[in-house]
Amino acid sequence: MFKLQKKETIDQSSLYTVPLIAIGCSLIFVFILFLLIGKNPVLAIFIIFVEPLLSIFGLSELIVKATPLIIIALGLSVGFRAGVWNIGAEGQFTIGALFGGATILAFYPTSGIWILPLSFFIAIIGGILWGMIPAFFKARFNTNEILVSLMLTYVAILFLSGMVYGPLKNPDGFNFPESRLFHDSGTLPIIFPGTRAHIGFLMALLLAGLMFYLLKRHKFGFHVKVSGESLRALVFSGKSTNYMVYLSFIISGAFAGLAGVIEVSGPVGQLVPAIPVGYGFTAIIVAFLGRLNPLGICFAGLLLALTYIGGEAAQIKLGLPNAITGVFQGVLLFSLLAAEAFTNYKVTLKKMRGNF
Repeated sequence: MFKLQKKETIDQSSLYTVPLIAIGCSLIFVFILFLLIGKNPVLAIFIIFVEPLLSIFGLSELIVKATPLIIIALGLSVGFRAGVWNIGAEGQFTIGALFGGATILAFYPTSGIWILPLSFFIAIIGGILWGMIPAFFKARFNTNEILVSLMLTYVAILFLSGMVYGPLKNPDGFNFPESRLFHDSGTLPIIFPGTRAHIGFLMALLLAGLMFYLLKRHKFGFHVKVSGESLRALVFSGKSTNYMVYLSFIISGAFAGLAGVIEVSGPVGQLVPAIPVGYGFTAIIVAFLGRLNPLGICFAGLLLALTYIGGEAAQIKLGLPNAITGVFQGVLLFSLLAAEAFTNYKVTLKKMRGNF
């Protein structure tokens, strides 16, 4: 009988090799998949992973797609390091988009430089409040935060749909389920004229730098690391066991809420029911692919954003199904977890005992 046994020592080079192995395995899988469905695998991989990098438009769209992924993953990485599993970032992202967008619409058509910062603040508060629900149940009743946060995602999506179909629906929109277009004061400035690339990407990079400092150079990072390794050690350091639960959900909720309002005030420009497109779930892959390191998360966010853009291009040029992006992301996550498991554990043969 086979069993997994934890290795006594782990090669530190696995910090870099595991993501590379996962990416390599995923590329091999999609190569075989393209062969099976009768498509040129070399051409398909070129269109998905290389072609978007060869034009200004492709690079600008890469920035647009990567921004929410990086911001959400930065928030999630704190909880994952601490052993708190927030899987409901998609819901917190949706609530942030709703709260921030509703704030912008509340002052329509008033203009002012204060509208956008106010919407950011309200969106962050909304994300925190939504994240505090599973945190409260975890701390008070010891419920499974994975299930509670995940189920709240669907509540948030329905809440957004109800508001867009109801009070926030554009009165001049011919009954379409969408809000008014945001005023110029409620949209993010563009950093490259003629593209959709906005300053949200610069904010993501600043947040990555801030998180790197907090996790690597500040006492906060020590508490996060201790919580992930031993809750008893966290208590000895002067913090309660619920401290990191609440703090993890506050940070991840705030970051997801911020990403939500950046999405609606950036490329979308209004509230629509289709705002939740899976960024919250994809950000989980980004966080692990980046090894929960803020700098690694930036590179992982760009890679996963590339799959969105390249996947859309492949649908148009090669007639590939819409699910191809999700397939690659799913295989990437599976390969990442498998490589991580075999890095930390070894397979041993357990002798069977019985009476003969």
